[in-house]
Amino acid sequence: MNAWNEVAETIAAAPYPVRALTPDPVRAEAALAAFGITTRSWLGAVVANTGGLLVDHGWLRVLGSGADGLPDVTAEADPGRRGVVVAYDVLGGVFDWRPADAGRPPTVHYYAPDTLDWQDLEQGYTDWLYAVLAGSLTAFYETLRWPGWEAEVGALAPDRGLTVWPPPSTVEGADLSLVSRAPAPLLQVVAFNQ
Repeated sequence: MNAWNEVAETIAAAPYPVRALTPDPVRAEAALAAFGITTRSWLGAVVANTGGLLVDHGWLRVLGSGADGLPDVTAEADPGRRGVVVAYDVLGGVFDWRPADAGRPPTVHYYAPDTLDWQDLEQGYTDWLYAVLAGSLTAFYETLRWPGWEAEVGALAPDRGLTVWPPPSTVEGADLSLVSRAPAPLLQVVAFNQ
């Protein structure tokens, strides 16, 4: 059974805009084979059926088979720590799906641009993506948004993020309505934060 129908239904019911980028079938097959996953999983369904998902005006970029400058989900896999980057946010935050301690199932971890630290969200990929598509981003990013962010973020290409100066990890950068923001390549924004 293909999980895409469940994912698509959840996308259709999302409280904010979600755009599925056109998948590259060759890259999708390669990614599925690299991970040894099928379309019965939500991760496999997203990889097979999308180049990625732009969630909540593009604030979150969930990786799929790669499209419009977004890498595919295998591009950021790190066999050394066995983690898989599954999404980036526009400010350079990273969502990484990795094995948990003591043999527990893998969970999604978030590297936040305001704390510069990793947080275990204690959700597997399916539960995390379901929560994201069901509206969890609104509360999750409450302190990192500013008036008018929707138009500013929505105008960015999928491979672009926002540099913020002073950064949100500083006292001076805590209020993002008062900082300088400029478009930059998304992976450059991610690298700056790490």
